[in-house]
Amino acid sequence: MKKTIGLIFIIALGSSVINAQDHSTNPDKYFLNYGETPNSLQILPPPPSESSARFAYDKEQYEWGKSLRNTDRGVMAIKDAELGADWVNEVFGEAFGYKITPQTAPELCRLIENMRQDAGDLATRDAKNHYMRTRPFVYWNEPTSTPGHEGFLRTNGSYPSGHTATGWAVALILAEINPSRATEILNRGLEFGQSRVIVGAHYQSDVDMGRIVAAGVVATLHSNKNFAKQLKKAKKEFKRLAKRQSQATES
Repeated sequence: MKKTIGLIFIIALGSSVINAQDHSTNPDKYFLNYGETPNSLQILPPPPSESSARFAYDKEQYEWGKSLRNTDRGVMAIKDAELGADWVNEVFGEAFGYKITPQTAPELCRLIENMRQDAGDLATRDAKNHYMRTRPFVYWNEPTSTPGHEGFLRTNGSYPSGHTATGWAVALILAEINPSRATEILNRGLEFGQSRVIVGAHYQSDVDMGRIVAAGVVATLHSNKNFAKQLKKAKKEFKRLAKRQSQATES
């Protein structure tokens, strides 16, 4: 059952599909257990009401996103929607300055694989299930630029964005491991979240709150002994990568 749940998470773009009453997690996919992350329902405000200035801004950003769909930025947003096997390298490899693959950086990949659902599912689950906010493309009855995902998204709460939480948490950790590229990494992490607005899968407020949840998860992860152990391995691995690249450049 746990292996099945882990597979569903990957297919479903890292969003929550586990019943809120299921407190079990897969130790091969998580560092934390359900309930150990900051509770999104308790720390986030409710999603904006339709009469609020925040919702007016959500609508403004939704229109902004639509205006970019037929551009290079729109193409990138579609690619950002796919959390396939190579997603970390495809999204962050250039900004990080090194390839992030199981062949080049196995310890780093293991770190990210085991933490991404802590942010993308566990920490967002309570607010998502409580509010079950309707997705913007459903609210305005318009298509997204990722039609293959629409069926699932219609049944999954929009607030906060689990996809954004995953990307921002990963960006924070990558910036910690390679601080010399922190600006590039964090900028890419911000773009990753904005891609959710561009494709029409999330409101801006979903994305903004996803980043808040991610920051809380990263802070919590640093007190987890298994995470700390794997982070140490990833940092040592990165030092070896950087040294080899420096020697190759000098020669």
